[in-house]
Parts: sequence; C-alpha cells; structure tokens
Amino acid sequence: MVADSRNRILDGALELLRAEEGGSITLESAARQVGLTKPGLMYHFPTKHALMLAVVDHVAARWERLLRERLGHPPQDASPYERISVYARVALEAEFDRSDFAIFADAHYRPALTEAWTRHFEPWLMLPEELPAHERASLLAGRLLADGYWISAAAGLLTVGEPDRLALRAVLDGLLKGAERR
Repeated sequence: MVADSRNRILDGALELLRAEEGGSITLESAARQVGLTKPGLMYHFPTKHALMLAVVDHVAARWERLLRERLGHPPQDASPYERISVYARVALEAEFDRSDFAIFADAHYRPALTEAWTRHFEPWLMLPEELPAHERASLLAGRLLADGYWISAAAGLLTVGEPDRLALRAVLDGLLKGAERR
C-alpha cells in the first residue's frame, strides 16, 4: 500500500508537468493533485527535494524498464551494440512527453538529480575504451541521433512525421550496423 501511494504521488507530480501551460511541482500542488493533504504527502516525501529525487528516479526507472524489456536480459550480459541499439530504438519508438523532458532538463542543472539518470543509464550507454574507433564512433552517432530525436519529441519541438521517423530508423540501423560485431 505504501508503494502504491508513493507511485500515485509520483505519477500525480508528473501530471502537473504535463499541464497545458506547464506546471510546477510543489508539495502543496502534488498533494492536491492526488487528493492528499500536504502532511499526508510529507509522510512519503518530507521535503520538495526528496519528492524531486523520487520523481527523477521514477522517470529514469521507467526508461530502464523499457530498455530491459526490449533487451530481454541484463545490460551487463549484452554487447555495446545490443545496448545502444535497444536504447536508440526505445528513444525512437516509445511514447514520451514533456514531463519526461522537464524532469530530464531539470536534473541537468542539479547534481543530486543527475545521479539518478547516471545510475539508470550508465550500464546502457557506457562504451568500452578498447572498442575500435569506427565501432565506437558508429555507436556514439547512433546514440546521439536517438537522443536528438527523443529531445525533440519529448519537448514537443519540431515534430517529426512518421515517414521521417522511419527514415531516421533506417539511418540509425545503418550507423549501428557499422558497429555490430560479427
């Protein structure tokens, strides 16, 4: 029940960020969003900082679940090609919105919030130093293509139509093919 309440609060906080005019998360607004009193919310998240840390971790964990489901096994058992390929495909194909982007962008400016992103994504995005330069560059280019698409889509900027998204997917496949170990 406590986990359900925590998740309901975190989902409610994200709904605030999805608000048409762009919302902000405060303890009061998050409590109101899910029908709690501020002290009721503070039982789970005693400070705004604690709430924000949990929201970032909640969003990053959702990404990681998508990646694990797509890969089908732990990232440490996958090649760099498999990890980056899965990451890029999730970025190009999964549904994200401005709440994801707002949390990502906010975390960039706060080191404590950045830690959650790093913890969840480092196993997926780290490339071994010993990779040949061409493979490394292909994987990095694929990742950056996916990052750019995701930022544009999640932020709601310069929308990319389905034909162009499919063309990007073909370019991505070509980039990553150059890094696939045979």
